[in-house]
Amino acid sequence: MSVDELLELWWVVPAGLAALGYGLSLARLTPAQRAVWVTARIVEVGQPEHGASKRPGIPVTVVFQDPGSGREFALPNAGKHGDSIDEAWVGRELAVRYPRGRPDRFRVVLDIWGEKKGLVAPNCTVALLLIGLVIHATVAWGYPWALLGFGTLLTALTATGRDLRAVRARDALLASAVAVPARVVAVTRDVYQDGEGDEIVNHAPVIVFTTNEGTQVTVLSRDGITDPSRSLGRDLTIHYAPDDLTVYTPDLVAERRENEGTIGVIIILMIAGIAAVVAGAVTL
Repeated sequence: MSVDELLELWWVVPAGLAALGYGLSLARLTPAQRAVWVTARIVEVGQPEHGASKRPGIPVTVVFQDPGSGREFALPNAGKHGDSIDEAWVGRELAVRYPRGRPDRFRVVLDIWGEKKGLVAPNCTVALLLIGLVIHATVAWGYPWALLGFGTLLTALTATGRDLRAVRARDALLASAVAVPARVVAVTRDVYQDGEGDEIVNHAPVIVFTTNEGTQVTVLSRDGITDPSRSLGRDLTIHYAPDDLTVYTPDLVAERRENEGTIGVIIILMIAGIAAVVAGAVTL
């Protein structure tokens, strides 16, 4: 077999890896499936230091019970155990997983979609495989296949993607938003470098507000606050969703405008994908 013929079979490797991943998932042998999954509860909420990095999130202490031993563990988390927490209050429940017998190695999982079944890696592999197949078809058979392939992928992605559902769900939650006073108690600071080596300084205010039910909520606001570097001590109004305290905004009108813009972009991308498919089919 020649080198060119071997290169034609490049798809075998990602297809095999995806099949292996799905097989392990069906057999419940992925690390996520073999781990212990429990529900943890926040019992203590700290505050990021003023001027510190936002990467660790809000420091909290979580409590969970190991179903194997029956022991209860109270362990701190400041971004070192899984996902960092941007919204915290005493009593908030979180998904936690850890290797059997090692609760000290717990990981907070904020988005369990796909991860609990071990499907994240194989799904990503399939996505890369499909993109590769479209590129391969384009090189082998010409640009009409690029229009067909990428148009189909774009249409499928926008139609089945989670962005549209997330925006609509957030809009629905904020429809019953409650306005309460809030205060900026700290401002985090992170320094990045752009492609030219220039420094970019990013600030994220830490905001505290109390719900009408008396729950004190601490949030790390990554956007939505004007002039964040000078916001320490600023009093403002927060609109929060009573059914989900992780959904909040300092500007309800701007939030709705941004969500409408996001939906508009998704619709435009879907139309572009359909148009590409039609154009590709016509030019074949």
